[in-house]
Amino acid sequence: MLEVNAINSYYGKAHILHDISFKISAGEVVALLGRNGAGKTTTFKSIMQLVKPHTGSVHFMGQDVSQLPAHKVAKMGLGYVPEERRIFTDLTVLENLEVGRQPARAGLQPWTLDALFELFPNLYERRYNRGRALSGGEQQMLTIARTLMGNPQMLLLDEPSEGIAPVIVEQMAATISQLKRQGVTVVLSEQNLHFARIVADRAIIIESGEKKFDQSFSQLDAQPEVRDAYLSV
Repeated sequence: MLEVNAINSYYGKAHILHDISFKISAGEVVALLGRNGAGKTTTFKSIMQLVKPHTGSVHFMGQDVSQLPAHKVAKMGLGYVPEERRIFTDLTVLENLEVGRQPARAGLQPWTLDALFELFPNLYERRYNRGRALSGGEQQMLTIARTLMGNPQMLLLDEPSEGIAPVIVEQMAATISQLKRQGVTVVLSEQNLHFARIVADRAIIIESGEKKFDQSFSQLDAQPEVRDAYLSV
């Protein structure tokens, strides 16, 4: 479904990503792991073409998207939930969700308000509240729900457990598991190894903009030296 081929991305003259390559199959939940500043967010932004890789390519659903603007990549069915959340604080929960609405896609059951409120009961209770009145965890839920209103085939979640209460982290883990059951492919970037292990099938580790590991969590557990080298604080 997604193929990242030897991308090199820069911010100005700073070389951030170095020949990053990996593949994501339909139905997988994959965790992109690494310390703060390792290059996880830049990887997501490069996939979405918010940061244009200088070299390499990104293929989504068999199509090279490397020359497309970000909004066209999103319309193809690649949903991106940034760490900063970026909800519309002056709009209500319902209005925020309507902003994200896109037509249904072939082969996927379309997301409805009822389905999203079943997935995020907190949002149903706050549906008439403006975005600025929500807690950090509720804002994170709203960002994910708004992206799902676009009926994506794949979801990129940037640090979904960052800065939210433990009870909301548990709800987030249940949400990602539910998305997988409904056929949505998910790639999440995380520093929280415990959270990633609960929801993901496979781990990709990035350190200083280079891929260092791409295997299952059981294989990561069998190589504690890798975990200690790239994930320990």
